[in-house]
Amino acid sequence: MSILEVNGLKKVYATRFGGNKVEALKNVNFSVEQGEYVAIMGESGSGKTTLLNILAALDKPTNGTVNLDGKELSKIKESAVATFRRDNLGFVFQDFNLLDTFTLEDNIYLPLVLAGKTYKEMHARLEPIAARLGITGLLKKYPYEVSGGQKQRAAVARALITNPKLILADEPTGALDSKATDELLHLFSEINKSGQTILMVTHSVKAASHAGRVLFIKDGEVFHQIYRGNDTNEQLYQKVSDTLTLLATGGEK
Repeated sequence: MSILEVNGLKKVYATRFGGNKVEALKNVNFSVEQGEYVAIMGESGSGKTTLLNILAALDKPTNGTVNLDGKELSKIKESAVATFRRDNLGFVFQDFNLLDTFTLEDNIYLPLVLAGKTYKEMHARLEPIAARLGITGLLKKYPYEVSGGQKQRAAVARALITNPKLILADEPTGALDSKATDELLHLFSEINKSGQTILMVTHSVKAASHAGRVLFIKDGEVFHQIYRGNDTNEQLYQKVSDTLTLLATGGEK
């Protein structure tokens, strides 16, 4: 069953004074099944960020549709978009997006506070997530008191605590060292195995090689895709690397 369906997506931006137009997305079509782990890759300027913003209901397409669990995003009223995003999507960003004046615990609780949940319910939801992510002992600390990897774990906890239909991850390993990257990618794999659907935009071949499927965006369109099948992470890494070489050299898939 498809949890996300993207059909004929096109996005055209006018330049500042309305002269030239930039076609960021031309004709993007793909779907994501419930429980899938999909990575999206492409060179800078390929349209990845634009696509992610539309999937996050932060921007609207010029043409085409995005359906999340049967709901067309562009038809959601402006006044209801923030609530829809909070209730259905979990976000993990490269720069963590944690508030330094809040403890990790309060940062994680924030979407539930906005949703009007009680402290009892928030605490009940957080306990198993914090234990699973190994941050129970860090919850009273502030972001500036912990490492980048620990910040990202808190960000993942914040994404998970709303029980989202889809987690959108934007370069989640971009600000992490190699050890923290390995830990986060292992964590994402474990979260996905539990049934959580993940869509990750990344430049990292290593990060992409942990996904079940890799989509490649080129010049605003889906250029190619690779399914893991029975491949190991190492074998998928090589296939992703070879495809990126084709993208960079203009070769045919």
